Amino acid sequence: MLRAYRSSEVAAAERPLIEAGVPLMERASFAVSTAVARELKARGHRVAGSRILVLAGGGNNGGDALYAGAYLARRGAIVDVACPAGNVHEGGYAAAIDAGCRTVADDELATAARAAGVWIDGLAGIGLRPPLRDPLASVVAMLETERATSPDEPIVVAVDCPTGIGVDDGGVSGPVLRATVTVALAVAKPGLLAPPASRFCGRVEVVDIGLSVPGLPAVAALGGSDVADVLRVPDATDHKYTRGVVLLGTGSAEYPGAAVLTAGGALGGGAGMVRLDSPDVASLVLRTYPEVVTGMGRAQATVIGSGVPATDVDRLRGPLDRALAENYPVVVDAGALSLLKDGYEDLPSTAVLTPHAGELAELLSARGEGLTRSDIEAAPIRAVRLAATVTGATIVLKGGTDVIAGPDGPVYAQPARSHWRATAGAGDVYAGLLGALLAGAGEDLARAGRGYGQPALLAAAASWLHAEAAHSDGPIRAGQIAERLPAAIAQALRG
Repeated sequence: MLRAYRSSEVAAAERPLIEAGVPLMERASFAVSTAVARELKARGHRVAGSRILVLAGGGNNGGDALYAGAYLARRGAIVDVACPAGNVHEGGYAAAIDAGCRTVADDELATAARAAGVWIDGLAGIGLRPPLRDPLASVVAMLETERATSPDEPIVVAVDCPTGIGVDDGGVSGPVLRATVTVALAVAKPGLLAPPASRFCGRVEVVDIGLSVPGLPAVAALGGSDVADVLRVPDATDHKYTRGVVLLGTGSAEYPGAAVLTAGGALGGGAGMVRLDSPDVASLVLRTYPEVVTGMGRAQATVIGSGVPATDVDRLRGPLDRALAENYPVVVDAGALSLLKDGYEDLPSTAVLTPHAGELAELLSARGEGLTRSDIEAAPIRAVRLAATVTGATIVLKGGTDVIAGPDGPVYAQPARSHWRATAGAGDVYAGLLGALLAGAGEDLARAGRGYGQPALLAAAASWLHAEAAHSDGPIRAGQIAERLPAAIAQALRG
């Protein structure tokens, strides 16, 4: 699991180590220089003779960048140092000059940037809040234009975070210097995992510098081994009912395919049985999946709303009310989200809502929170936290990175492995898959009660599996994602 902590938590953990004389900056700068050397080698270049530009601010990240430049200069690199913010880390600057680095004046910066094959971005620390102010804002805008328009783009190695991102909230509200790789020191920070800031970070590498941050992370991202830990693998004592039964209230005459796709997601996700309470589309679903059982019946999880238009959602109140009364998990997707605009004020965390940004804006507006779709897309961590707080439910904000939060615990940020996943019906497959994972844990969730944090973890696991199944070098259909779910589960279990 990749864990991200807020800048204030990192600073508090650093303080006693710095006072004790632990050489955190020496370790950090060595890690940055190693990352630069590795990036050069991967492209067939050597450190000796390579031109490198160090972009240094006055804080610790600037010091890390300068000391890294000194390491690289001593290995034969031609290193230029620019300090456009007007202040500088004195120890790091002295080390860089002593190692033979050359200082670049502000009016020489564009020329030096064009000549360098590697830029080390240490302009901003993790405590800097965007938007950037001049002169730094203008410098970053110029450098980003230079990077983006260069016929041979430089390798940009960011120290801890790309300059200009919202480190703690993942927001972007001004110019940002996009990184090729971000070297996260000790731990990741929330903006490295959550959009829109995460889109500017390139590959994130967390390096150990001897610093640990206590407590729960603010944001986390699951890996395959984490998913394996939460999957319920059947044993010799299991049968179809103990594996988990999912009830689907999905699909309609207008959108019959949604029922097929949710059924495919639930079956591919390992449900022991799938029931379908959608008479209009039953024959179509049975032609594709004859193992589906039609009609109502006992279930450990319910999925409602996928492919159900607003004019038909009242038929879903019964399954929703029954799941809430029995405290069994219920996935509320698409059309069923409109039921929550009026009533259902205090939902349990076992109610998992799966909106996209526009649907979440409507839900929050109905509860007196004036966030627009643009507001949500600009700061999704804040939006899902707010939605989980005002509803009590678990929220899955679907997108290129799924952002997930329950009323307690960390926010999960699960990125797509391939953006070919953005295709019609993919969300229906996700709803069915999530229903299967929740059904597998349904009895435990019902016993644990309203404060149990597991639904958000299972939703994050479903996002990982969905992304794995959708990984493709070319176009992929939603039905193919459902077909590939068993292989994704096997991949997670293999570690």
